Amino acid sequence: MNKTEKQETVESLGEQLRAINSAFLLDYKGLKVVDATELRRKIREIQGHYVVVKNTLALRAVKDTSLEPLGSHFQGPTAIAYHAKDVIALAKLLSEVTKANPHVQCKAALIEGKVVPPSEMQTLASLPSREVMIGKLLFLLRAPVQRLANVLRAPVRDLALVLKQVPE
Repeated sequence: MNKTEKQETVESLGEQLRAINSAFLLDYKGLKVVDATELRRKIREIQGHYVVVKNTLALRAVKDTSLEPLGSHFQGPTAIAYHAKDVIALAKLLSEVTKANPHVQCKAALIEGKVVPPSEMQTLASLPSREVMIGKLLFLLRAPVQRLANVLRAPVRDLALVLKQVPE
């Protein structure tokens, strides 16, 4: 790789990383090519990204990005996994992969701009998906309005019941 190719790689990776604020650094030492290909396929299925790049180039690319605090973790074989929107889905996938394949280990993570130790990845993976959380929020927002509607409807309903019982 000559100097211009390296510069292009750093600029391209830097642009990708400026657009995100959450990522996982993975150690893939000892991972077979078949397993690495499968990992890439799974991450692409959820619209995530998996990038393997030299540490020196990665350190240049993360400079002046939200991933800069992870600079000390770029040692040994390092891959960057990130998702622009759904970091929880990526955490769940990586948790499954690390359980199934002992060669893949999480070195560190950056979630919404905060450095998170690898031990917290299981906590992230146990969170419900974004869609489920939005559904729960909508249910909670709808409940008071629904209760108010029931209270406002009660006098009319009670009057109808009384009028029905008058002939009886």
